[in-house]
Amino acid sequence: MNLLAPALTGEHLLRELEQVVAVELDRHLAVAKEWFPHEYVPWGAGRDFDGVLGGEAWKPEESGLTDVGRIALTLNLLTEDNLPSYHYEIAAMFGRDGAWGTWVHRWTAEEGRHGIAIRDYLMAARAVDPVALERSRMEHMEAGYQGDHMDNPLHVIAYVTFQELATRVSHRNSGRTCGDPIAEQLLVKVATDENLHMVFYRNLLKAAFEIAPDQAMRAVTEMVTDFRMPGHGISGFERAAAKLAVGGVYNLPIHQNDVILPVLRHLKIMERTDLGPDGEQAREELALFLGGLDTQANRFEERRLALEARKAANKR
Repeated sequence: MNLLAPALTGEHLLRELEQVVAVELDRHLAVAKEWFPHEYVPWGAGRDFDGVLGGEAWKPEESGLTDVGRIALTLNLLTEDNLPSYHYEIAAMFGRDGAWGTWVHRWTAEEGRHGIAIRDYLMAARAVDPVALERSRMEHMEAGYQGDHMDNPLHVIAYVTFQELATRVSHRNSGRTCGDPIAEQLLVKVATDENLHMVFYRNLLKAAFEIAPDQAMRAVTEMVTDFRMPGHGISGFERAAAKLAVGGVYNLPIHQNDVILPVLRHLKIMERTDLGPDGEQAREELALFLGGLDTQANRFEERRLALEARKAANKR
């Protein structure tokens, strides 16, 4: 057990991780596959909307998506739309030079195509109301984005590790439930990018545990216990998130079993022997939180299954 691990400043930690970033960047570039959003959009299904071009107004019955799928893709897109704010935040934190800067710009470029692809799909497939979507985009982007704990690079690394995995899971489950194989195929590509981003940040977090285990443990605990998706500021987010939870896109059991626990297991959080008193205290807080999360997740799943049973009975 390391009882005397020194506390590192954010600037020092960024310098210590620079070489790890360079290695992980090379690995990422070697495994990331080039793909093109236009290849996943059903352009042939598209036609002019009403307005300047005098096309047809959108009607809800035109959408080939399930209700849950339409909400999921809209929420996912609005989250992706705020990329300029996310780029500003991480560029200010990690810098624009060296390996850190190269990664920031590469990440931004890859994330940018997600919004392009999803919006093009939704418009060509006439899957959502284009006027309502644009108004929501303007409202969300005008509000900007202020991440939690953005004054600490280790907290940011811990947050994006879990957030990228959560986004990957959300996109993948959105595809499974949306009711359109074309949309699902697109969201598989988006989810693959998000998974690679998660691996990048997870490996940085793993390296941070070797450099400053107590600080890394505290960062993980604070990010897990206070986790919020980056789109939480979208108007109507809570109502939409509740529908996605019931619909099986993203809910407490998924958050626990597909996001939180896999990362903690990979980092061997509960098996670590290199923590000092501060790190041990943080780990105890995390364990207590996870116990409560498990109880909440089980209760949610019981209620969800009961609701499904009632719906099935009403259809008979």
